[in-house]
Amino acid sequence: MSSPNKHTVVINGHNTSVFVEDDFWIELKKISSERKVSLSELISLIDQNKKKSNLSSAIRLYILNHLRKI
Repeated sequence: MSSPNKHTVVINGHNTSVFVEDDFWIELKKISSERKVSLSELISLIDQNKKKSNLSSAIRLYILNHLRKI
């Protein structure tokens, strides 16, 4: 797996950077496409529902849980 890369997105009207591996980023884009929401909207939803303060970790856990349900 690759090392984390910086990805900048707009969340709730402000720019935010997250550091996630490209494999996770690609999967996140697939999920947003499946759900017919923008990447920013999906990440905002993840941010609102995260249990810990680290958004990058919350994104990884969200993807893991999504894939477990498939």
